Amino acid sequence: MTSFGSRSFPALLVSALSLILAQPLATVAARADNLTVFDWAGYEDPAFHPAYTKEHGTEPTFSYFGDEEEAFQKLRSGFKADLAHPCSQSVNKWRDAGLLEPLDTKKLKNWNDILPGIAKMPNLMTSADGTAWFLPFEWGNSLMIYRTDTVKPEDVASLQAFADPKFKDRVSIGDNVDDAYALASLAIGLKDWTKMTDAQFKQASDFLRAVHKNVRVYWTENTDLSQAMASGEVDLAWGWNETATTLAKDSQPVATNPNPKEGHSTWVCGYVRLKNGAAPEGEVYDFLNAVTDPGVSAYLVESWGYGHSNAKGMAEVDPAILKAKGYADVSSFTANTLFQSPLPTELRQKMIAEFEKIKAGF
Repeated sequence: MTSFGSRSFPALLVSALSLILAQPLATVAARADNLTVFDWAGYEDPAFHPAYTKEHGTEPTFSYFGDEEEAFQKLRSGFKADLAHPCSQSVNKWRDAGLLEPLDTKKLKNWNDILPGIAKMPNLMTSADGTAWFLPFEWGNSLMIYRTDTVKPEDVASLQAFADPKFKDRVSIGDNVDDAYALASLAIGLKDWTKMTDAQFKQASDFLRAVHKNVRVYWTENTDLSQAMASGEVDLAWGWNETATTLAKDSQPVATNPNPKEGHSTWVCGYVRLKNGAAPEGEVYDFLNAVTDPGVSAYLVESWGYGHSNAKGMAEVDPAILKAKGYADVSSFTANTLFQSPLPTELRQKMIAEFEKIKAGF
């Protein structure tokens, strides 16, 4: 994930200034220990944590990363924050590197309301000894998105379309190793990427090399991909639910194929507590409880096209909206999917190194 993507420096500067100017000067000066959240751009949206704002009368401080490897390296270099927002495939790596503080589930009001399908994912929320490390927040898909005015549905019935020469210079996939190898794993018929063999790794990498020949742009932000598709620069993309939702709101001629014959990819992202955070523990758990509050579910589904981790909240969303977003039957929705579950560290490092070679044309 998956998530909203990276943010350019000018946008970061504007966001940072807006956060500062929105608070009284005395408050900013007095709160050196203000809760700091290391996050994807876009998740500073106050509608994701209204209970926290109501309780504390101020917003958390947000710092941003473009992808999880960047975040990992920055944290290892000494960057300090209280919470961070990785996705499922990175949690073990961050934990094993000593970056995380265990979560106290007794202080997590919505811990027992996590969707069962997510809670059952192995090695995600807890380690083998039962220690909790990860609180899921949102989940969604990496899926096919195409322009309906230039692409016929039958031409994108399979993920092999991404490597079809007819789409030369008309394809975009994310500059994101996890989504790339999720696509490649599915394309070679693999649903559980944690069991990828050396031969399958080569097969998946070869597929991505074929896709590279068609790539017009490797997108890093949802806005980049949305603009490329809206302008007609790109006809076929491997993107997130948010992209399709954004383009549909703008009445663009786009559609998704959420169920190509090989399936789709489902990712889960959430929050972890970082070691040596400066904010009071109460504020940390107030934020975690706010983002997993069932009242957030409807907004996350309707406005962003993502599923919320809270089962009670999802059950309260308007059925018509759930149907429109593809979440009417969650069990059916996830049946033909590759879950981006935590990867063995060695395998993920191989993917990172190989994907850099592929993007460079090697």
